Amino acid sequence: MPLDPRIAERLRRNPDGLVPAIAQDAATGAVLMLAWMDDEALARTLATGRATYWSRSRQEYWVKGETSGHTQTVRSVSLDCDGDTILLRVDQVGPACHTGTATCFDAGLLTGDAGTAGTRA
Repeated sequence: MPLDPRIAERLRRNPDGLVPAIAQDAATGAVLMLAWMDDEALARTLATGRATYWSRSRQEYWVKGETSGHTQTVRSVSLDCDGDTILLRVDQVGPACHTGTATCFDAGLLTGDAGTAGTRA
């Protein structure tokens, strides 16, 4: 299934033809994970409403939750102002991270605290 040319022309891909895709919980706003999409993965996601990514390690498409049951139903898809990052707002069922945690971004803060991480006074 080809990607709509009007969408494809807006994408800025890396040298491998990929665009980072951030999955965000639609209900809580929590950032769940980062994965990669090419034109086909984005087209599949838009057509099915199920988050579909390109696995760089396995070199194949994967639908989130297809084997684990930890699905992502897509509520909206946005492209950032530069066209180089995709934001998926999803309804997440089960943990988003392959480690079994709710989010892939729980390995500890690098700066700040839970309420101010990344902000400056």
